[in-house]
Amino acid sequence: GGVGLSAVMGAALAGAHPVVAVDTVPSKLSLATSLGATHVVSASEPDVVGAIRELTGGGADHALECVGSAAVLETAFAATARGGTTVAVGLPDPSHRAALPAVTLTGEGRVLRGSYMGSAAPARDIPRLIRLWEAGKLPVELLRTSTLGFDDLPAAFDELAAGRAVRQLLRPSAS
Repeated sequence: GGVGLSAVMGAALAGAHPVVAVDTVPSKLSLATSLGATHVVSASEPDVVGAIRELTGGGADHALECVGSAAVLETAFAATARGGTTVAVGLPDPSHRAALPAVTLTGEGRVLRGSYMGSAAPARDIPRLIRLWEAGKLPVELLRTSTLGFDDLPAAFDELAAGRAVRQLLRPSAS
C-alpha cells in the first residue's frame, strides 16, 4: 500500500540494497519496482521468509511491517537477519498480539521497534521531504491512483478495500 511504497522510496533514497517489496497485489509490486525496489515477492508465495532470506543473502538488515498486521510483523521479524532490525510501522488493532521467538532478541541480537508517523519531527522533516520531491528524488505523485469528488467517496473506499488504489485525492469537485 501507500505506506509500504513510501518505505520503498525511502529505502532506495537511503541507498539500501537490496530493497525487497512484499505485497499481495501484483500492480503494487510493479509500482514498487518503479519506486526503487530491486526485488519483489508475492505475499501469497508459500515461503515468503525463505524468498526474502535468499534475496538478501541470509535475512534483511532492516524489515518494515507497514500493514498493521500481527501476522505480517511475525513474517518481517522472521525474515530479519542476525543483528537486524524489524520496524513495526502499520497500526494494528489493539487486541492483536504477535508471537515472536524471544531468544532471537538476545541470542541473535535482533531489534524490534515501533515507528509512529515515521518517527518524524514535522518542522524538520517536511521541508526536507519537499526539497527531495522538488529535486525529483521522492516521486510521491506516482502514489496517486485517482482524483475524485466527495460524491465519489463510497467508490473511493471500495477501491481501497479492493486493493486497487494506493492513494486517492479527494476534492470538492473532481476535475
